Amino acid sequence: MQEFAQLLNRTAVVTGSSSGIGRATALELARAGADVVVHYSRARPAAQQLAKEIVSLGRRASVVQADFRDVTALEGFVDAAWGALGNVDIWVNNAGADVLTGPAADWSYEQKLQELLDVDVRASLVLAKSAGQRMFSSGGGVILTIGWDQADRGMEGNSGELFAASKNAVMGFSRSLALSLAPCVRVNCIAPGWIKTAWGEGASESWQQRVLQETPLKRWGAPQDIANVARFLCSDASSFITGQVINVNGGAVR
Repeated sequence: MQEFAQLLNRTAVVTGSSSGIGRATALELARAGADVVVHYSRARPAAQQLAKEIVSLGRRASVVQADFRDVTALEGFVDAAWGALGNVDIWVNNAGADVLTGPAADWSYEQKLQELLDVDVRASLVLAKSAGQRMFSSGGGVILTIGWDQADRGMEGNSGELFAASKNAVMGFSRSLALSLAPCVRVNCIAPGWIKTAWGEGASESWQQRVLQETPLKRWGAPQDIANVARFLCSDASSFITGQVINVNGGAVR
């Protein structure tokens, strides 16, 4: 896949790319030959460091800030993304609210729900719709969204309920947007399983064991595992794939 999934002379936008899956995806698209617009909300130093790494790979990079909780910032971000490095060919909607670590972990159920609806749902839908319309008008492009592998089969607990609500919305929307934008623009969704990002790094031993029990490949996924699939889906190697939600979860089925 790495040899033929090339993205030379293309420009990609990766939202939420200052850390985790977004960071790994931005770097992988750059390795494939794409110039990358790096988005961040608050972590400016991390975003700037990522841009330097992209430039060191021989690609162009631009850093654009936007707080997706602010609905008035969304269309402005799309304008800024298109203006940063020229026409956008690839749009990766990776940004999502973190309600599992830091101060947000202690928020009420209602506060967490609102944050997820604002960032994971509203922002994802508005950004993908706006980017897709521009791509359609220009004759083509690729949109990639991020879901969750347990969203459509359920997981117990508050977090399971909240993420099922938000990520099912993104997954269903992605399938429908793919039909709206066909045949000019392809839209797919990656549904990660247990990926070791910030929450996974500090998860308790019982959660560590649960991940191994539920994952046939007997390990956590890494952000790079998602980035590898993103590279494929953003390239011409997947030119006959659209409207799909693709689980990247080590074979987990429950």
